Amino acid sequence: MLSETTLVALLLASVRSAAWLLISPPFNNKAIPGQVKALLAVAIALPLAPKLAAQISDVSPAAMLVVAAEQAVVGVALGFLTAMVFAAVQAAGDLLDIFGGFSLATAFDPMSMSSNSVFGKFYGLLCTTLLLVSGGYQFVLLGFTQTYRLLPLDGALSLDTLSELITGGLAELFVSALQIAGPIIAVLFIADLALGLLSKAAPALNAFSLGFPVKIFLTLALAGIAISVLPGVIDGLTDRAVRMMTGLANG
Repeated sequence: MLSETTLVALLLASVRSAAWLLISPPFNNKAIPGQVKALLAVAIALPLAPKLAAQISDVSPAAMLVVAAEQAVVGVALGFLTAMVFAAVQAAGDLLDIFGGFSLATAFDPMSMSSNSVFGKFYGLLCTTLLLVSGGYQFVLLGFTQTYRLLPLDGALSLDTLSELITGGLAELFVSALQIAGPIIAVLFIADLALGLLSKAAPALNAFSLGFPVKIFLTLALAGIAISVLPGVIDGLTDRAVRMMTGLANG
């Protein structure tokens, strides 16, 4: 039989985990029903509740509402940092769409209720698949559970550390996206230069009409080769996500 403080700890820990699951990949996918996310949030918090009970000092309703709101903010912050790290893969796909001529081929995604580009959506789905297949999500979950030890239920979130991690994370997001898509973008840029020189040497040729099929062919061919490096990229992003979560909790 669970004690009162253990039940309160379970509730508060579930609030943090539920807020994190709503935002953090791969659990933020709308294909996962809300009931499953709620059960998973409780499943994460349940084995931790007995140890977290020692962190509960006041079980009054007013105090619990305040702490629950704080845990929701902590969960959202941790989820945002995690999502920001893995967004680099989809950002790389978006860059390929822009430079490869696929930016006009957008499709409406009923899951996210938004329009997504071809490679942006494909790379996003591939990132989720690799996280699940490689077991990377287990390391992300383990990193999240460590935050309960580093940032107790009665602890305060450091806004300075959060702003610093967000600033650094955004910079790393763009750098990672360029590292993933950079080689293909460089080849496409060289192709543009070659077509420009060709139009000067042979004005009768319509370089503009040739540009689209050439760039689309190069993008499709090189993107297939670039996919082979994504598993290593996902491993690095997983480590970075864990470091950012523990860094925020330890701040």
